[in-house]
Parts: sequence; C-alpha cells; structure tokens
Amino acid sequence: MGWSIPIGVVKGTVIRLHLTFLIFLVWIGAAHWVQGGPAAALQGVVFIALLFLCVLLHEFGHVFAARRYGVQTPEITLLPIGGVARLERIPEEPRQELVVALAGPAVNLVIAAVLLLALGGFLPPGTTEVENPGIGVLARLASVNIFLALFNLIPAFPMDGGRVLRALLAYRLGYVRATEIAASVGQLVAFALGIIGLFYSPILVFIAIFVYLGAASEAGAVQMRQVSRGMLVADGMVTKFESLGPGSRVEEAVQCLLRTTQHGFPVVDGAGRLRGVLTRDDMIRALRERGPETPVLEVMRSDIPLIHHRRPLEEALRLMQSKSLPAVGVEDSGGRLVGLITPENVGEMMMVLTASKGRPLSGGA
Repeated sequence: MGWSIPIGVVKGTVIRLHLTFLIFLVWIGAAHWVQGGPAAALQGVVFIALLFLCVLLHEFGHVFAARRYGVQTPEITLLPIGGVARLERIPEEPRQELVVALAGPAVNLVIAAVLLLALGGFLPPGTTEVENPGIGVLARLASVNIFLALFNLIPAFPMDGGRVLRALLAYRLGYVRATEIAASVGQLVAFALGIIGLFYSPILVFIAIFVYLGAASEAGAVQMRQVSRGMLVADGMVTKFESLGPGSRVEEAVQCLLRTTQHGFPVVDGAGRLRGVLTRDDMIRALRERGPETPVLEVMRSDIPLIHHRRPLEEALRLMQSKSLPAVGVEDSGGRLVGLITPENVGEMMMVLTASKGRPLSGGA
C-alpha cells in the first residue's frame, strides 16, 4: 500500500505503518504538549503506543481467522482507524468472509470490555476527547477501541464493514454482484466522509481518499478474477516483446524503451531462460545514479516468478497482485520464456473480455 513504511515482520507477515498514523501521532503529541507540557506529551506517547498495539491485535484477529481457512497474510498496514490485512486471497464463501471480517472488530470489543471491567464498569465523562491529557489513558483507550470496532463496521471497502456487507449480499446475489454493490456503497461513504472532513477534520479527508480508492481497487480485482476464470495463462500472455541479454547495459535498454511501448524488459540468457525484468523506473533510477554503462543484471528485478503456460490465468494474476510484481514470466515445458503477464496487458484484456461479455478470444495477447 502506498504511503506506508515497513517496521517489522511477524511469522512471515510484514507489518507496515501508514503515514496517516504518524500524522495522528503528531496531532496527539502536540495537543498534549500544549495542554500539559512535557509530562502530558509523554502520556500521549504512551497512549499512542497502546493504541498501536490495539490496532495490531485487531489485524491479527483477521490473520488468525483467515488461517483457519488456509489463507495466509503477506502484509498488514496499520492506520489510526484500524488497519488493512492483505490476504493472499479473499474467501469467496460468504460464511468464511463474514468470520474473517468480524474477527478484527471482535478483538477491539474484547479489549474494550476488559478495560471497562478495570475501570469499574463505566466510562468517565469526556473519554471521547482522545487528545485531552486530563482523561485517564485506560478510559481513552477503552473509548478508542469501541470507536475502532464501530468505525470499521461502516459498510465501505476496504474496512471490515464493506466485507461484512458483501458477505451478506453474496448469500443471495452472488460474489461478483455483491462486490459491485458493496464497492458502490463504499464510494458513497467515502464521499460523505470527505465532505465532513472538509469542515471538521483533515484526517477524515485522507481516510475518505483511502476508502474510495480501496473500494475501486476491490471491485476491479474481483472483476479481473471473474473474467479470467476458465482461461489459461497462454490465453492472456504477451507473446511479442523486446528482451535484453545478460550482457546488456542500461543504454541499450533505453533504446528499447524509446522505440517500443513496453514498460518492462525481460532479461533472457542464451538458453531462453528468464533472469529478471528491468522496469522503466529501475532504468531511469540507474541512469540518474549510476550511468548508462551500468549492466542490466545489476539493476534489474530478479524476483520475477515463472508460471507454465498451461496453468490457470487466475493463478498468474493472483501471483502478480499478491507480490505487486511488474510482470510474471510464462515458460514452456522446457523452461524457456514464451510470454509475459503484465498489468498493462491484463488491463487491456479486461476491457476486451468485458466488452465481449467474458467470451475468451483465441490466441495470446
């Protein structure tokens, strides 16, 4: 996810911190300092650390629920309003998605219940003022956990409520139609949050943008999976492309970039095997920092996976999306590169298949 930085790895899951969380930290710290000086600012830092822990536990609620159905979680992104656990795949059975979606808010409600017991069963007045150092940390934390649970249940992707809405709709309407409706509702909610944020809180504007883009991304991903079902990798791969040799230099790649419309160039050895992919961004960075004589082997991406051309296309798309890859290589039975799956040709294929109502076209892209 953009605007986020990695801060650690827990059992194969990368934990990332979204920059809006840092904005929230500055806001809380500044408010505490103004109202109570250094001591209050320290209390604010403790509050944020505990809030960070609550958000992380919320996301691991999703992680453990998803693992129950055999779904791994490559990445978690933490935000002040909750977080986003990027699953390898979304369970398409409504009951499973419902369990996974509700697991996060359930964790927040359990935390709030425990804190309420510690506070004697009630919240003192003013606990919703999270920036007020005059309110106890535990009371504010209980209030925030209740807010996180309720806010995340708003029916807007990528928040949990959007997934709950889709799961409930999918019981009657099917997965794809349910996603379309839930994504539309999410974008309407994002628009409303943006309007409110213009008058009351700039943070709500950031949240609105995040929700709107998340809803659009979810709808696009589901549509892509739907139109690709029943197709093989060979049906959607690019077969005509420029490639580079292991001995090529960045200067040669630049010439290929200027005379083609490709955004990435496979580096292929003499046996026809893929060594990596040199992307346009890598090329420009190498020109700026190292010069045109730089060997492409030193600046290319070498983490490009290969998939057999007779494998399901949906498998290649999931691989590309889950790892944010610029391409997936397609190999024949002898291990030679025979095609590429790229975001650009996938987008074009989606437009064609949608226009032709999903009827596969003969031949590669």
